[in-house]
Amino acid sequence: MWSSVDRKDYTAISLGNPYGHYDNSKQVRSASLWRQWNRLSRLQRSVVWLIVILGALSCLYLVPSMLQDRDELDKLSKKPWHKDDVKAGDLNRQKEIKGPNLEELKRRAKKQLEDEKKTTLKIKKKGPPGKRLHDGSLQAPGGPRDGDKGQDNQQHAPPGEQNVVLTPVKDKKEADTNDVKGKVEAKYVSPAPVQTDGDPFSGPKNNQQKAVVDAFRHAWKAYKKYAWGHDQLRPISKDFEEWFGVGLTLIDSLDTMYIMGLKEEFKEARDWVANEMSLDVNRDVNLFECTIRVLGGFLSAYHLTKDQMFLDKARDLGDRLLPAFGSGSKVPFSDVNLKTHKAHPPRWGPDSSTSEVTTIQLEFRDLSKITGDPKYALAADEVTKHVHGLPKKDGLVPIFINARTGNLRSSGTITLGARGDSYYEYLLKMWVQSGKTYDMVKDDYVESVEGIKKHLVRLTEPNKLTYVGELLSGSMFSPKMDHLVCFLPGTLALGHINGLDPQHMELAKKLLYTCYQMYEKMPTGLSPEIAYFNQAPGAPDDIIVKPADRHNLLRPETVESLFYMYRFTGDKKYREWGWKIFLAFEKYTKLEEGYTSISNVMDVRNPRPRNKMESFFLGETLKYFYLLFSDDPKLIPLDKYVFNTEAHPLPIYSSL
Repeated sequence: MWSSVDRKDYTAISLGNPYGHYDNSKQVRSASLWRQWNRLSRLQRSVVWLIVILGALSCLYLVPSMLQDRDELDKLSKKPWHKDDVKAGDLNRQKEIKGPNLEELKRRAKKQLEDEKKTTLKIKKKGPPGKRLHDGSLQAPGGPRDGDKGQDNQQHAPPGEQNVVLTPVKDKKEADTNDVKGKVEAKYVSPAPVQTDGDPFSGPKNNQQKAVVDAFRHAWKAYKKYAWGHDQLRPISKDFEEWFGVGLTLIDSLDTMYIMGLKEEFKEARDWVANEMSLDVNRDVNLFECTIRVLGGFLSAYHLTKDQMFLDKARDLGDRLLPAFGSGSKVPFSDVNLKTHKAHPPRWGPDSSTSEVTTIQLEFRDLSKITGDPKYALAADEVTKHVHGLPKKDGLVPIFINARTGNLRSSGTITLGARGDSYYEYLLKMWVQSGKTYDMVKDDYVESVEGIKKHLVRLTEPNKLTYVGELLSGSMFSPKMDHLVCFLPGTLALGHINGLDPQHMELAKKLLYTCYQMYEKMPTGLSPEIAYFNQAPGAPDDIIVKPADRHNLLRPETVESLFYMYRFTGDKKYREWGWKIFLAFEKYTKLEEGYTSISNVMDVRNPRPRNKMESFFLGETLKYFYLLFSDDPKLIPLDKYVFNTEAHPLPIYSSL
């Protein structure tokens, strides 16, 4: 038997002990390691240090993320939430949750606003009519369609204490929803039969529409008080931010006010556009966003009122946007300066978003029709014809296209979400707008729907929800779906009503149910910006929400599809779903002054307001709520009007 001293230690040999004797002393091992370290070259030592440093940095980054994801891990291990939390979708228990610590929120909000004031540019803010001028800070905004980082931990009204006025309901048979104020029972009630007086724009006809109009007035009052004549309201800091510098929220809201019968508010806004607004602004604007929001707003206001002033503004803006089409290819530049008329690609790279260059046609074609000048339609139609001729994957297109070469980025992601969505929407709507005479785009749309069904539609586990995923790099499937995709059920339904395949309607119904579940399964009753859908059998939940995707920007897409589906089917469940969503907006996004996007739809105690009210909340979301709760067939009939992607109604022509 060998003694322990004579026993060979191959670990010691590998570390530089030539005798290989086993020794417990730290000195022997330290010396061995040090000799091995000294044998390394300077380059090798540098590589080792680099690996150690990168490992340490990775730990610093991953540990907070792992802690933040603990609720996802709890779900996978089937552990219950904290006893004070609520089950996803359990709306009746949400009212038991206590509000946030207001004192702490006030302290954080005050500190953050003080920090902002030190770094932001101070400018004079235009006051509303009859109001004196006062200061407001200007913050450089990000692209609203793609979301922003927002501002967290701001002061807000706690759930259950918001100033929501709803009429008590007597009908006990209707579906339950959130209790948003004290003991008021906020339940859905089928609207009473409409008493038509010949004017579809005479105002709300039932309790649900009245609640929506009250919400609009609350938002408008804050915009008028703190951001009049500017682009978007920041309701927590009670100031504004500029994006285009043209009064974006005001213009986006014109037709909403007219449709809701808010005549005084509409007249005041109309007079500002006529007397104070100037398009001669030395500022780069995004061609797509300016077209759908501002040009679309002017055109719809003109069609509803026949006020020549709106048409003059639309023509002026159209002339300022046309230089974007001078790219040298058939694809326009993404940005153009309203004053200098100089256009260029986006600052972040050479490519434009495919959806952006293909979602300007409804507006430019309509402008040519009502002015008699074909130049606007010709420019936009060149883009449509060019993209029609490009190679696609069963009608599906990558999300990036180069304005100088005119080519799609072959390795780009294929999605019905951000940067891809409205390409498909406008294929159908151009055909509808033309009185169903523009068959080229109809054929492209039908082909794309087949491509969606073939490549993107999947079912979740365990409950077999139908959803639309993405193809990363054009080929790898990802079970990711943006809330933006929830426009698709309404578009599919619109196509079916106009004579396309009945299977489009069946797919629309299944997708809309999934979109509603993106609200229903969240503790706040509000959808996240992005959801991932489970594909693994045996997992407990169909929907997975990552921490970075939990924000809600007051988006309209699901409400839009609910409106279409109710208008076409008359099924009251779509109104019931819409009413629940409306009450969730009231409970978690309504502030003392206006409404705000939020950062966390999973946290009922502190959804973390982001200090931004997007223009599309007034231009689209509240408009679609109002239309959803209407039974008046004369209120924007869908055989006479087609909505652009910003919810501005434009007329359908017999040919175009």
